[in-house]
Amino acid sequence: MQASPFLVGITGGLGSGKSMVCHFLLEMGCALFESDRVAKDLQLHDPQVIEGIKELFGADVYSLNTAGSLVLDRKKIASHVFSSSEKLDDLNKLIHPKVAGEFQKAVLNARMEGKKILVKEAAILFESGGNEGLDAVVVVAADVEERIARAVQKGMGRREEIVARIAVQWPQEKLMAKADYVLFNRGTPDELKKETEALYSVLLAAAESHCRHL
Repeated sequence: MQASPFLVGITGGLGSGKSMVCHFLLEMGCALFESDRVAKDLQLHDPQVIEGIKELFGADVYSLNTAGSLVLDRKKIASHVFSSSEKLDDLNKLIHPKVAGEFQKAVLNARMEGKKILVKEAAILFESGGNEGLDAVVVVAADVEERIARAVQKGMGRREEIVARIAVQWPQEKLMAKADYVLFNRGTPDELKKETEALYSVLLAAAESHCRHL
């Protein structure tokens, strides 16, 4: 019987580079669960989630595109949740249990595939309680001005929009204080890859130690 994988949460503020770190770890042989992508998929395909979102924000947040596929107006939802923490809490309560269920499936799949490490990427890992049951948490950190510049360059919004989004996230220092490991993204993608390779070596050693103690 295959051993359970070592479960590693990876989080970080907007523009920190956490997705790139996760991509590198995937290339190195880790299994990857993208919480935010799964959450978006549920919002378009899970009937209970769709109905819940309509009740919270109105049926007009959904429409059909020319191909007949369901489309969600995420900007409209963002305008609601940024002005109402209660709406945000309700949305999280609707989606996070579903994401947790999908993560358990990913754990089983990683175990069957013999993966030593399963990485769980989540923008709000601690805020959602998604760190519970994990073996380690990595926070990817970077200078705030660099994070803003990266997010703008990626087309995620204007500078003032990015600043506003960062302002409602947990402060980076708070994330770092709760992390088992902190990876600083200070340079180029190649430099970040080298930092990630060093992190992978540490995680692999921890995974093998974890496996021996099971």
